[in-house]
Amino acid sequence: MRAASGWTTVILVGVGAIVAQAFGRFTYSVLLPAIRNDLDHSNTVAGLLGTTNVLAYLVGTFVVASLTTRYKLLAVLRSGFVFSLAGLAGAAVAPNALVLGIALFSMGFGGALIWVPSPAIAARAVGENRRGFAVGAVGGGVGTGIVITGQLARIVRERSGDEAWRDVYRIDFALGVFAVLVILVFLRHRQSAPTGQKVGGAGFGSLKQMPGWVPITGAYVAYGFCYLIAVSFLTSRLEDDAGYTESLASTMFTLVGFGAVAGGILMGIIADQIGERITLVIGFCVFASALVGILTGVVAVVVVGSVIIGLMFGGLPSVVIGYVVRNTTADSFGPSFAAATFAFGIAQVTSPQLGGLIADLTGGFALVFIVAIAFALCGAAMASRLPHR
Repeated sequence: MRAASGWTTVILVGVGAIVAQAFGRFTYSVLLPAIRNDLDHSNTVAGLLGTTNVLAYLVGTFVVASLTTRYKLLAVLRSGFVFSLAGLAGAAVAPNALVLGIALFSMGFGGALIWVPSPAIAARAVGENRRGFAVGAVGGGVGTGIVITGQLARIVRERSGDEAWRDVYRIDFALGVFAVLVILVFLRHRQSAPTGQKVGGAGFGSLKQMPGWVPITGAYVAYGFCYLIAVSFLTSRLEDDAGYTESLASTMFTLVGFGAVAGGILMGIIADQIGERITLVIGFCVFASALVGILTGVVAVVVVGSVIIGLMFGGLPSVVIGYVVRNTTADSFGPSFAAATFAFGIAQVTSPQLGGLIADLTGGFALVFIVAIAFALCGAAMASRLPHR
């Protein structure tokens, strides 16, 4: 009975991740060309809107570091849904970039409140030897949401054109409301009362007590740069540079989602067997190779590259999170992971704006993806410094 209840918890947390990450963040990525065309702004402005979302995520992680020492993880997670759903509702009716930016900020803030507690709730619902798998399954929830969003975007744009991007957010909002109601009714998590101790420096005091905190945080930051550049500008790279149709580019984005569904679970299992260090080193190198494949523009190569990007997109953070879960206690996980996510968030704040600016300066997205490749290789170098298990 305990195992069944535990895996039910993992599934529900994964559903919450769909609302927080897939709907709240990556819907904008797949809709970026349509939004840019409909609202008639530049790639730099498009990047700024993406930055608004991740800036809110950064602010949210700072807040979570304090909240998780005073409130139970499940209470913090539930509060995040208020902001995520409000943001989805705002985007569904946004008449201009300003309102959309406010909506994206709300989604980003709510996403942090949901995401930071999620891995610990999922991992501690199952046996210790299954924690990597559980964390990976939560990442698989994000991948499932990306598949849903990618297909919604393809269908809506084919039928109604770029100006119908708000319809995708309307559908996301309706699905999100249903998902949240199910989570509120059925999700439970046993946790003793938090200690209430003050956490300074966005939780870095707790993080510094964890072995290998510098390389694991560095790897997480490198991942933040390379994955968000790749995911944010994938459809733009394929449509603008490689001449892909809207439908074909959206299909490639959907393949990223399919890869992400399996990536977290697959790499979580691998990390359980061979350790996080070697799993991360190999994963970052494979990620860099996939990004090279996207640059070729060859459909068959891009198909493979998109799936691999999805695998690493879902898998790499699952391994990082699994490392933090394994090396922290229930009390210290919240502030420690919030601190690591705060550093990760700085990369996310910078990368969309950097990518958009480079695209405007160079007239394309080739250099943008070369920068992402460089960050992936930096991630491999940082991971190689982790202590052996």
